[in-house]
Amino acid sequence: MKSANFLNILLATALLCVCATLWLRTAERPEPVAVAVVEETGPAAADLPPRVDADGPETDAPFHGTATLPPPPGGGGGGAVEAALAAIRAAAPGNAGDAAAEAAEGKAEGGFREFDVRGEFEVNPFTWFTGGGALLCAGDREKSNAMTIGWGGLGTLWGRNDAVTVYVAESRYTREFMDAARRFTVMGFDKVAQARILAYMGSHSGRDGDKAAALGLHTAYTPDGTPYYEEAQVVLECETMYAAPFDPAGFREVPAAFYADFPAGIHSMYVGRVVRAFRK
Repeated sequence: MKSANFLNILLATALLCVCATLWLRTAERPEPVAVAVVEETGPAAADLPPRVDADGPETDAPFHGTATLPPPPGGGGGGAVEAALAAIRAAAPGNAGDAAAEAAEGKAEGGFREFDVRGEFEVNPFTWFTGGGALLCAGDREKSNAMTIGWGGLGTLWGRNDAVTVYVAESRYTREFMDAARRFTVMGFDKVAQARILAYMGSHSGRDGDKAAALGLHTAYTPDGTPYYEEAQVVLECETMYAAPFDPAGFREVPAAFYADFPAGIHSMYVGRVVRAFRK
């Protein structure tokens, strides 16, 4: 008797599933909607430059054209079913919703995604800082400053293979921010923005005005409050492990000749470890 009851329940459940499927398939649904897709907002497609990774060669141009989007949920009288299915999917184990999925993928604000510099940062450490330079930024939520840097190092130090070294001359305005802050950021931009931003940042002083505002850059902050710019393509947030000026007593021929005619003064070396890295 129990076996017969179980079989009847099983058959009834299967019949309900078949009926629901047929009803969903025959329900009237609106046609798919074709929409134009353009990367964010801005100039016409023909005027947009190709995207360039800050840490690699030029990539394909952004997509411009049309894409077909599915009909909106609730069309054709199936809204209740769609909502129920969505609720079931959201409640299923391992499907905690979009926010949790994005966090699991390392997605950050502003279109950035976190990545591991030790396995995913495929750059040449001998040329990354010299390929037009990079941008160094330090400060806090109250005040910050950035400057163009052409000197730097990536590698291994004190048993850590995520070391980043930058250098700031004595008279630079950024120097006081680097000395006061526990952390700093090093940024790279796309090819078009890089030339404009680094040229301005390297030829103007923050003592005379807000350079980021003058360039139309938007300052954002890491969870620890370290400033960076939303327009960057790659951002390395570093915690300073060591900071000290060069000792002229140790100079050999090359640095001695350099500082013999360098009005900005002796550089200080800041050795950091990457605590967070993200890119677009």
